[in-house]
Amino acid sequence: MQTAQFLKSSVANTYSRFPVTLVRGKGCKVWDDNGKEYLDFAAGIAVCSLGHCHPAVTEAITQQARTLVHVSNLYWSIPQLEVAHMLAENSFADRAFFCNSGAESIEGALKLARRYGHQNRGPDCYEVICLEGSFHGRTLATIAATGQPVFQQGFEPMPSGFIHVPLNSINALRLAAGPRTAAILLEPIQGEGGVRPVSNEFLLAAREICDRLGALLIFDEVQAGMGRTGTLFAYEQTPVVPDVMCLAKALGNGFPIGVMLAEEEMMSHLPPGSHASTFGGNPVACAAAKVVIEILTSPGFLDTVKEKGAYLKAGLESLSGRHSEAILEVRGRGLIQAVEFRNPVPELAGRLVKKGFLVLVSQEKILRLVPPLIVTKTEIDDMLNAIESSI
Repeated sequence: MQTAQFLKSSVANTYSRFPVTLVRGKGCKVWDDNGKEYLDFAAGIAVCSLGHCHPAVTEAITQQARTLVHVSNLYWSIPQLEVAHMLAENSFADRAFFCNSGAESIEGALKLARRYGHQNRGPDCYEVICLEGSFHGRTLATIAATGQPVFQQGFEPMPSGFIHVPLNSINALRLAAGPRTAAILLEPIQGEGGVRPVSNEFLLAAREICDRLGALLIFDEVQAGMGRTGTLFAYEQTPVVPDVMCLAKALGNGFPIGVMLAEEEMMSHLPPGSHASTFGGNPVACAAAKVVIEILTSPGFLDTVKEKGAYLKAGLESLSGRHSEAILEVRGRGLIQAVEFRNPVPELAGRLVKKGFLVLVSQEKILRLVPPLIVTKTEIDDMLNAIESSI
């Protein structure tokens, strides 16, 4: 068998990767090709919320793969119908458009916003207001929506029609909104932007503006949704309900799937032929998603997420109190937490990898922790101790 080192020369060099090749996972732990064990507080970037190789998800995938893998959306399939109904039953939405990733879900929402704006308010209604510091994907339209210029460099000119305003600046939001505004797109908690919650006051202002203009309020819950904050969807802990919601990541617990959800009246603006995805909602992905939703909505599960999220945050705040010279702030909700350091910590993630812990670091000084939702308090303590010994 050829070595991983030899094979690496065949992969596009678009990621700055750690010198680790992972080969196996179970629960909150993964192992590399040398047998070294790692406690995973990255979870595939907030994907494996039920842990690695969850037995019920694995069984659903293998059973469906033996039965029917793919037929395209020219026909109905039972797993897709079941997942669409479960999502509608547990959210504000009536209908689901299935795709394969978060970026595709956002793309669908952007197309829906433009079509809804064109048909209700005319062809000049196409602008989307987004937030500085946001992240919505890596396609051309979604990096244009993303409020971080670093992701846009070298890909200019950006598609037109995207306006960015500062996070939680209600005045800037009101000044940006107008007759051309088709939608306001935001993450209720910015993930890649550093785990920054959008204030309730800003959300209420966004809802009022959309209602007044006839624009769509779109929530990107690709990272914060599917139980991550302690409720099935992050919007449930806010005073507003969006018109459109985008999900992906944890919905398949590692099996690629994305979905855009909307109410009947909004989704009716995407009739047959207006949008499509060859693999979207394929039976195997939906078999995985069905089990994920069943587990997340089982009695008491999300209460444990809130409890462990509070435990993790309390531990991080205690850590911050002991190291206030190094730590600026702890913030987050449920099991998406961040530690912002006063100065860049470029070596922190690497030090933790060497000790057997996987984490995420963004913007050079923000440590992001998004462990599987099944993480134990003992595992949280292990991570807290590892962080303290590494800073």
